[in-house]
Amino acid sequence: MTPHRPEFHVPVVDISPYVDDGSARERARVAREIDDACSTVGFIQIVGHGVAPHVVDGLSSAIDQFFALPQDAKKAYRVADANRGYSPPRSEALSLSLGVESAGKMNDFFEAFNVGVEARSFPGLGLSEADYGINVWPELPGFRERIDAYFAEASRVARTLTRVFADALGQPPELFEQLTDHSIDVLRMVNYALDEGPVTLDGDLKGMGEHTDFGLVTVLWADRVAGLQVLGTDGLWHDVQPVEGGLLVNLGDLTARLTGDRWMSTLHRVAPPIVDGRIVRRRSAAFFHDGNVDAIVGTLPGFADAEGDAYAPISVRDHVAAKLAGSRQGKANTAAVREAARVLAAAERVAPGSGR
Repeated sequence: MTPHRPEFHVPVVDISPYVDDGSARERARVAREIDDACSTVGFIQIVGHGVAPHVVDGLSSAIDQFFALPQDAKKAYRVADANRGYSPPRSEALSLSLGVESAGKMNDFFEAFNVGVEARSFPGLGLSEADYGINVWPELPGFRERIDAYFAEASRVARTLTRVFADALGQPPELFEQLTDHSIDVLRMVNYALDEGPVTLDGDLKGMGEHTDFGLVTVLWADRVAGLQVLGTDGLWHDVQPVEGGLLVNLGDLTARLTGDRWMSTLHRVAPPIVDGRIVRRRSAAFFHDGNVDAIVGTLPGFADAEGDAYAPISVRDHVAAKLAGSRQGKANTAAVREAARVLAAAERVAPGSGR
């Protein structure tokens, strides 16, 4: 019997008072709504973010331009052992970033292209290219300009959100400023690389496996197409689609660590995008705001759980490296104990064959 599925809701929050210099009362309302969403769901739909439609259109057209290339041309932009460039279909298994192996031992059916901030953007700090990566840019007309335009806007939105976070947590704004003044920021553009048309699924086929995001906050643009699923507190998977003109936001592991899990780094995955028995096109672009590579992140004073437990401090460098070693190199992340337990508990509650 399929389990009863209670109503699941991702809150919609208008953050324009923080974008447009609203009143203190308006900003306090936003902070309360963000606190509630982060405490109960870990996912938020934001509107009033100020990203112009033409910038989003430029992003989507650039994504189309790159992924339409022949496979051999895309593979020319693959960068070994780096969080940059092209990742072909089935080259990653994101569930291993939590130390959980897919039941069918099948890697994820997405292809991706990553760009991000480089160490040379912060002269004088002695930062390593190995921690940040070097971008590779396809020789496509206008591609870099369109991606740079969206990257700048996504960065602004992420930093606006961390200002809201500080207010919502009753912390000074310097908290996140000190953690992010040379942040590892990455934009991952994704294409779900199954051929369009009728499909019969056999086995544990995943668009993208169960995972939590690594850093502080993720800002996600996505097609309004089925596929994204979020693990609710009921232990069941729920479908989520972005509202018209909205961006999806979710917290990463480091924010959960800061708050002693008062705020949730919510597990999510992408099922094959199927409508009426047919594969449909689905694209997304996730901006990961991960924090300074040399920052040490532990649980804030006063945010330990009811038993007094707090996360041990960890560097952003070590945390991100362990997660990437899981997804890209097949090394199970044995440090992700809490997240892995949630994945396994959810699997036990899902009816066989239901897919959710």
